[in-house]
Amino acid sequence: MISAARILFALLVSVAAVAGGAVQAAPVQGTDYTLVSPPQPQLTQDKVEVIEFFSYACPHCAHLQPLLNEWKAKLPDNAVLVKVPVSFGRRDWGQLVRAYYTLEETGDLQRLDDELFASIHEQRLRLADVDSLAAWAAQNGVDANKFRTTFNSPEVTQKALRAEQLSRDYKINGVPTITVAGKYRAQGKDYPDMLRVARELIDMAAK
Repeated sequence: MISAARILFALLVSVAAVAGGAVQAAPVQGTDYTLVSPPQPQLTQDKVEVIEFFSYACPHCAHLQPLLNEWKAKLPDNAVLVKVPVSFGRRDWGQLVRAYYTLEETGDLQRLDDELFASIHEQRLRLADVDSLAAWAAQNGVDANKFRTTFNSPEVTQKALRAEQLSRDYKINGVPTITVAGKYRAQGKDYPDMLRVARELIDMAAK
């Protein structure tokens, strides 16, 4: 006959196993993420900052964009997503860096962010200079003269230079790249997995 003590022990082991299974494993360095070295100061204070380094010209960034939009909508209040366009020294990519900050300055970024990706990768438009970009902006409800003036403004130039410096500080050599809290670079077997890791890194950074 099984003693009461052994029954109690078996129950305790079962409860511990269930509880242990409910606890999500922490991200593993080298598998789920690598360290940003040296760590970088956040642009945003009082929140865990997630940066997506990207380019409108990058097809992989275009594939990530809808997933990132859904992911961003579910971020906790203590986190913020900052997008940083990069050029890697390519002139046409650099024009798209300026386009991003131009749309931000004119207040049209949220409305046209997805559209610019679609125009390049689905409609196959070549948007690689201010003339083609201003014409594209006009077709999408932005005053072409305002776009052109803003595109060449000191404010956009300053933001573009800052973006390039950030990509160098973070040692970005490919896009899309997602960093968390200036400390971690998220990895994953695919983009949904990378976003899952990034979400877990937010919690890890907040502790």
